[in-house]
Amino acid sequence: MKVDAPFENHHDVVRPDWIDHNGHMNVGFYVLAFDFATDAFLHWIGLDPQYREKQNVTTFALEGHITYQKEVREGDELAFSTQMLGYDEKRIHYFHRMYHQKERYLAATMECMSLHVSRATRRSTPIEESTLKKFSKVLEVHSRLERPSEVGRIIGLNSGKTT
Repeated sequence: MKVDAPFENHHDVVRPDWIDHNGHMNVGFYVLAFDFATDAFLHWIGLDPQYREKQNVTTFALEGHITYQKEVREGDELAFSTQMLGYDEKRIHYFHRMYHQKERYLAATMECMSLHVSRATRRSTPIEESTLKKFSKVLEVHSRLERPSEVGRIIGLNSGKTT
């Protein structure tokens, strides 16, 4: 398995139905676009349709945190990069960056945690050992990348009134 650092094999385009009244991509469609990037990343690290079918498993989203950096508009081509941040026997922690493909600016980021789930029980279940070995190789290479500043951020106000 060739380990790209980061994984950069997903591209998309901002569709007309993703545009809101402000003339840019609606916040809900960022989640969808990042979900497509998640599918590509999980496939690449070994959680592909064949693995899911053979093991009778899937993945569920546990948590996600999006930052919006700069708007994208209808027809803009998008490029995604993904960095594995960690894993254990049932979870995968990773980070996506969404770029405007032609202008190469960072449009948005999403930190994600996915859970490995049995389709039969709908409960978490351990990831197959041979797949965990692939994860280990990916993490070994991805851990050499700079940790994104957006990882682990907490939303809140630095000034002003709070409760």
